[in-house]
Amino acid sequence: MTTPKRDDLWRRSMTATGWNVAANTFKLVIFFIRTTLLARLIPDAAVWGTYATALAWIELTLILPNFGMAGAFLHRAPETEDEDEAAAVHFTLKSVFTLIWAAVLGGTAVILTDGSLQFAFLVLIAARGFNQAFSQTPKHILVRRVIHRRLSLIEFTRAVIIVVFSLGLAYRGYKIEALVYPTAVATLSDFILLYFWRPVWRPRFAWSPPIVRYYLDFGRKNMAANGLLKLLDRVDDLFTNTFLGREAMGYYSRAYAYATYPRQVLAIPINRVVSGSYAELKEQRQALSQMFFRVNALLIRSGFFIAGWFALIAPEFIRLAPGAAWLPILDAFRLMLVFTLLDPLKITVSHLFLAVGKPTVIVKARVVQLGVLAAGLFLLGLPLGIRGVALAVDVMLFVGIFILLRQARAYVDFSPRRLFVNPSLMLAAAALGTMEAARLTAVPNDWLSLGLKTAVFTPIYLLLWLVLEREQFKQVLGYARTAVHKYRRRPHA
Repeated sequence: MTTPKRDDLWRRSMTATGWNVAANTFKLVIFFIRTTLLARLIPDAAVWGTYATALAWIELTLILPNFGMAGAFLHRAPETEDEDEAAAVHFTLKSVFTLIWAAVLGGTAVILTDGSLQFAFLVLIAARGFNQAFSQTPKHILVRRVIHRRLSLIEFTRAVIIVVFSLGLAYRGYKIEALVYPTAVATLSDFILLYFWRPVWRPRFAWSPPIVRYYLDFGRKNMAANGLLKLLDRVDDLFTNTFLGREAMGYYSRAYAYATYPRQVLAIPINRVVSGSYAELKEQRQALSQMFFRVNALLIRSGFFIAGWFALIAPEFIRLAPGAAWLPILDAFRLMLVFTLLDPLKITVSHLFLAVGKPTVIVKARVVQLGVLAAGLFLLGLPLGIRGVALAVDVMLFVGIFILLRQARAYVDFSPRRLFVNPSLMLAAAALGTMEAARLTAVPNDWLSLGLKTAVFTPIYLLLWLVLEREQFKQVLGYARTAVHKYRRRPHA
């Protein structure tokens, strides 16, 4: 039986998730429109490859200024009990580390690159560096409090700014500029909404040796896990650019972008919330187990639905959205949907180990994953191109989830069968029914074909979900309604 305190945390988590879902659904819609229109306005895959290459290196090296300190700040410890002092020390360390990172990476870009690639590097370094130095600390404060209304507003604003500026520049004939300039403008909007409109926190520098030692010790361990995660997320991009070429990189980056958009609706919002929720329950195994199962069951069921539907409508989707010129991404796109299906699970399990103060478990799992990915890229990527790269990523992901779920049993109780069997049956039945309907009708029009597949797949999947898991489904809806009602009656920061 759950206690009122546990129910309150679940309701707060659901409320925070609701705000994040709203923001990310909005982002998904307008970013989909942006990506689709930009793909038509900038059909040159090499331009997208240039942007993706610069972004991959920047995202990979950001582990250095981050230094794993976000996890240290969110992890409840004596050194961070005084939130304001802990935040000030975090702000100080992040500012120093970010300045060093920007100087080193910017100098390297000037020396080793030129042309549009150098331009993309310098603009993105400036934008991301400013964001890292000034915006991360107040955002972590809001995550720590499990209050996400302000973060959702920032995401709304950021999405609108990026879409308006990127499409405006692309329409005027700009290419790489249309991809990098909007990020810089959106960074300024984050700063304004965090510090000038009902400030979340007043920035100040502070230095406390015990807190600094705690951040550096925890961060050093956490940075290894974060660094390996970045490598796992970006080494496929770097391999594609190096061994398959800038054009292949452009195609692969678009396949990845379209395949991973759906997880922004539910998976990313939930993972933003659970880090704080897990931390509150780390000393209560039963409550933590219950939260762990609820979160991952919801992620798996929603992930199977979205990935299965997208895989079935992929040919129609590509021809109707970015255009027939992008059909070379079809196979890689379908394979990357496996990543969409399971990657959120990998992330939320990792949050569990951070919450209980065991980041080394994540490090060991990711070392194995990196070895599997490296072997897979050469064995599959070289002969099969971007399809082989996507397949190597899928294999790596399966290995990592298997390892992490086995290790998670030391801290939470759950049944893998309850997590996976029902959604697998739901997906198989819905997919088979849809393929049979498509075979029998053979609709020639892409819009009609997409509508038919959607009309068959969706009710089969949802009906089976309701039949197989009626009580769990009703329970989640009940908590969501209660959380929304409670939110409307009470002001939030």
